[in-house]
Amino acid sequence: MGSEVIIVPIMIGVVFGIFYLHYNTRNKERMALIEKGADASIFNMGKSHATPFWQVFPLNGGLLLMGIGAGVIVGGLLDSAGVNYDFAMPGSIFLFAGIGLLIGFFLTRKLVK
Repeated sequence: MGSEVIIVPIMIGVVFGIFYLHYNTRNKERMALIEKGADASIFNMGKSHATPFWQVFPLNGGLLLMGIGAGVIVGGLLDSAGVNYDFAMPGSIFLFAGIGLLIGFFLTRKLVK
């Protein structure tokens, strides 16, 4: 019963520590660049070429779901062909979901250009 009281604050502290280190390090890098006289426009370079989230998420989500559906179909076909069900279903689902995400990556990269 006492372990829950200890684990929750530790988890919150870890999340806080990660965010603190990220922002503190980023601030130190920027201050060092400014002190050296670097141009401040380098901080906004990546934001202008990024594809909007509302275009990327539906594309990747749809391709992922299509890949899972194709994996279920192929897994069912493999099962009916005599391949072990415990091997055919998860293997084909993960394979086709990964292929769908890979296609989504290439299509997203094409959107940027």
